[in-house]
Amino acid sequence: MIEVKVLGPGCKNCQTTHKLIADVTSENGIEINLEKVEDMAEIMSYGIMSTPGVIVDGKIAHAGGIPDKKTILSWFKLSCCPADDECC
Repeated sequence: MIEVKVLGPGCKNCQTTHKLIADVTSENGIEINLEKVEDMAEIMSYGIMSTPGVIVDGKIAHAGGIPDKKTILSWFKLSCCPADDECC
């Protein structure tokens, strides 16, 4: 299962990013474990200086601003099958 963390203090952009990730993965049948991280020490441990930050399987996928649906979907296509764009 793909591990996803949305990093941020709970602001509207962080909430929107969390919801968009949940919506995109649900709409595309991608199973993820989605976690919201609001602890500033943990956020800083990833080197994220602008929130919302998104971590996919331990790697920074996004920092600052709200990602669009196409960008979100691209994270999971790369994560689940890097050699084949059509597998997810």
